[in-house]
Amino acid sequence: MKRVELWAGLAFAMGVVLIAGRSYIDRGVPVWVLGVPLALTCAGVLVRRRAPLASLGLGVVGIVMDGFVGPSLGTVLVFTDNLYAAALYGPARLARVLLGVTAVLAVAGGAVAGFLAADWRMLAVMGVQAGLVLITPVTTAAVVREQRDRAAAERARAEQVAHLAELDRQAAISAERTRMARELHDMIANHFSAIAIQSTAALSRKDLDRDTVRKIMESVRENSVKGMAEMRAMIGLLRQEGDDGENEATRPRLADAETLVERVRRAGMAADMRVEGEVRELPAAVDLAGYRILQEALTNALKHGESPVSVVVGYEDGRVLVSVENALGGRGRTELPGAGAGLVGMRERASLVGGIFDAGEVWSAEGAAAGGDTGSWRVLAVLPTAADVTLTRAGVGSGAGDEGGSGRGSGA
Repeated sequence: MKRVELWAGLAFAMGVVLIAGRSYIDRGVPVWVLGVPLALTCAGVLVRRRAPLASLGLGVVGIVMDGFVGPSLGTVLVFTDNLYAAALYGPARLARVLLGVTAVLAVAGGAVAGFLAADWRMLAVMGVQAGLVLITPVTTAAVVREQRDRAAAERARAEQVAHLAELDRQAAISAERTRMARELHDMIANHFSAIAIQSTAALSRKDLDRDTVRKIMESVRENSVKGMAEMRAMIGLLRQEGDDGENEATRPRLADAETLVERVRRAGMAADMRVEGEVRELPAAVDLAGYRILQEALTNALKHGESPVSVVVGYEDGRVLVSVENALGGRGRTELPGAGAGLVGMRERASLVGGIFDAGEVWSAEGAAAGGDTGSWRVLAVLPTAADVTLTRAGVGSGAGDEGGSGRGSGA
């Protein structure tokens, strides 16, 4: 505000100096009268930002009055600022109107001057002068206004891009946290479930001989060491720079499923594995998903199921099937606590690669007719290995129910 007042005072002082230097047309009026229109145009400078329309109004009144008593060079120069401020700070439509009006006035003023002087050269001189006084401030303000509006639009766009980038960053962080949680759960649960079951058996049995206890503790140590090794490998992957994917040397593969089954056998459960079809190289994402689903299904069998456990890995055209079936746990069996993320994680892994997942209780027809408890729990995942393969639930096969069946397998 002080700068505007200073500028208005400076404009008035310069106008007075110009009047004192006789920079005006003498029409026989007292010199002090020329200061009135000058004061009006300078008053418009005071409100150029706050009220651009009022600034234009004061300037128009001042320049019209100056035309009758002068005109004076100082008032004309200050009036150009009134036009500039109105076009720059006023409504956008006013700027367009001012451009048209000033153009018409410049041409009309030159024509009138040339007609009165009966000299076409006067028309050119007055037309150019009127254009400099009227059109130049308005066009300059229009250019500045366009640049300001463009800069404001760019700032708004930059803010939107930054906001979207932040949302993408948060989504990426959330997705990465989910992936890490899933990997850690699947990796740790299998080893520590075996450790918990074996240590519980060793503590609950008082009649075990020294050799049996030693075998149990060796198995516990082996699971502990492997769990720590896998965790160190995962931490190493997380610390790697770049986005080159998982290290081929440490990435779990479905072809290594026999090691998972062997781990279940060492935990004390009877388990068998059958591979159908020709074993082949799978896409990295599908290979990892199949391995983790099998690992989590075997972990659930350890924690909640009974022997025997049957594992089937089938390689078919365009897809691979992973099936794990185990007897249902007895009513009096003490189950290990879980996070409730087992089935959710397996279903997410299958969905991420475009596959299908089913889990539920399966009852044989003979057992149901006899009223016996011959049911089992089956986990079945069908994962596509080709981009052009579309899976449907009809292609999964029968037997595995929906997730909403029994909650016995959801505790891992």
